[in-house]
Amino acid sequence: MRQNILAGMAALLLAGALAAEVPDKALHPYVRASGEATVSAKPDRVRLNIGVSTTAKTAQAAAAQNASQTEAMIAALKRSLPAGAEVHTSGYSVTPDYTTPRNGGDAVVSGYTVTNTVEIASDDLANVGKVIDAGMQAGANNVRGIEFLLKDDAPVRARALQEAARKARSSAEAMAAALGLKVTRVLAVEEGEPQVVRPMMAPMAMARGAANTPVEAGNIQVQAVVTVTVEVTP
Repeated sequence: MRQNILAGMAALLLAGALAAEVPDKALHPYVRASGEATVSAKPDRVRLNIGVSTTAKTAQAAAAQNASQTEAMIAALKRSLPAGAEVHTSGYSVTPDYTTPRNGGDAVVSGYTVTNTVEIASDDLANVGKVIDAGMQAGANNVRGIEFLLKDDAPVRARALQEAARKARSSAEAMAAALGLKVTRVLAVEEGEPQVVRPMMAPMAMARGAANTPVEAGNIQVQAVVTVTVEVTP
């Protein structure tokens, strides 16, 4: 008799444990809906890479020429940038150049190309074109991309999430109403991976001495997706 009682208690405990593992939304009728929102904002920071590429018969000659032009470029950039701007080296390379003989045969080294690139980060978006021009006039001959950023994108992300959540809740309520149901409570909320679309200029080579380079920052777009699961009743 005692064994039967213990077996019954064990069965009840097991059943309770299994029930506790079942998600709450599985015990009630529910509706799931997603909402998507995009919020635009003006960027307040710019980052770009600008550099010097030089070619010579020997690596030493190419490096010496590059060092001279890069030093002049950095000095010009710092003069044109506002206080607080950042300038640091982002890349340096020495690459052999090859030429294939006209009569065939293996390619041979014909010279060397040295590239020194610095990254600039600044809050002065209005004068990006002037900064590029200053660098070009001082010896830079390539720009590897301009990226516009937000120093703090948290408020914009929050606005996008709020709008996406409202749209998801509204869609869930609309579907429930169409089925003759009423939303009673929210069972779950899931955030999709937020997407930040930043305006960016493609990598480009620029002629030395170019002036009045036009640069438009555009807008940054932050996209958010929220999925809500709501309990419904007749």
